[in-house]
Amino acid sequence: MATSSSSSASQILCASFNQDNSFFSIGTKDGFKIFEAKTGRLCYEKTLGAFSIVEMLFSSSLLALVGAGEQPSLSPRRLCLFNTATGANLRELSFLTSIVAVRFNRKRLVVLLQDKAFIYDLNKMAILDEFETVPNTKGLCAFAPNSEGCYLAIPASNTRGSVLVYDTLQLQSFCQIDAHRSPLAAIIFSSTGMYLATASEKGTIIRVHLVSQATKSYNFRRGTYSSTIYSLAFAPSLDIPDILIATSSSGSLHIFLVEAVINGSRQNKLLGSVMPDSINDAFDPANHHVVHNIVPAAVKSYVTVNRIENLPNTSPNLAFRASIYVVTQNGYFREYILQFLKLNGSTWGLEREFNVLDVTSDSC
Repeated sequence: MATSSSSSASQILCASFNQDNSFFSIGTKDGFKIFEAKTGRLCYEKTLGAFSIVEMLFSSSLLALVGAGEQPSLSPRRLCLFNTATGANLRELSFLTSIVAVRFNRKRLVVLLQDKAFIYDLNKMAILDEFETVPNTKGLCAFAPNSEGCYLAIPASNTRGSVLVYDTLQLQSFCQIDAHRSPLAAIIFSSTGMYLATASEKGTIIRVHLVSQATKSYNFRRGTYSSTIYSLAFAPSLDIPDILIATSSSGSLHIFLVEAVINGSRQNKLLGSVMPDSINDAFDPANHHVVHNIVPAAVKSYVTVNRIENLPNTSPNLAFRASIYVVTQNGYFREYILQFLKLNGSTWGLEREFNVLDVTSDSC
């Protein structure tokens, strides 16, 4: 079993969910695959060589692809916009150095190099802006999927955990958030772009920032010992996200009750129960739930919240249920169901699991 996991880990180079979490993609040494998350069906695959970036635009046929450089035709300096419906390249963009990240929504395309950012109009494929950034070899960034809050977040420092928030519609810097003392390890926007979550390389504190007020933030303690935060995700929401989740190198899944803290005080609309007065500092353990050993320690993982279900009449004790998707770099997709109780307890279960490298092709 350990040999199989090691083999799988060497094949998966990247993984990501699309903007509404309905699909996820993986890049491997052999090609790339697109899965429907709800069913686990492999909808599309292409065997061309190694890919380091595979991004999907919502549920459309448009993919952004970057090769890993292991084959001459798949240069890490070339971005390919690919149509899965026709199997054809729509557009190729070449750069002087390697691409470290690509993000897009229905209006903008963002391409990051190690020390430069390029902003494009996605519909016209016209370059709108380019600017220098601090060295960002890991391609750390976040992009708001909602076109009305079209923000890009990237590191503003290599020595401290500062974030530059850039408005890709107005083509100007929006604000800088001094989030942590240590350099950043993970950042993510809420679905509306209203909130930004950050974690530093130390990984003990996760902060949620109100983007419109750069100095307003809420603190959540993950633990007292250092751990690398691999992935952050907010629950889908049109207003305040109900929860924020994180995976780390310890192999645990952390769930933070964000809405209870942001609302300030005393009542979470889903829990419907009175919370302690001390939650304003967000360190109260009632706001933090942990699921241990969801993946092997030190195996990188990508996580998202599929949905939140409010269950006021289902059980006198059950408050709400969350569906969590996790893709691991050793080759597995897992769906966990977490149930939160009105008295602040929680239960969880593994709903389904499959090896993404073993699935045969099928049409969505």
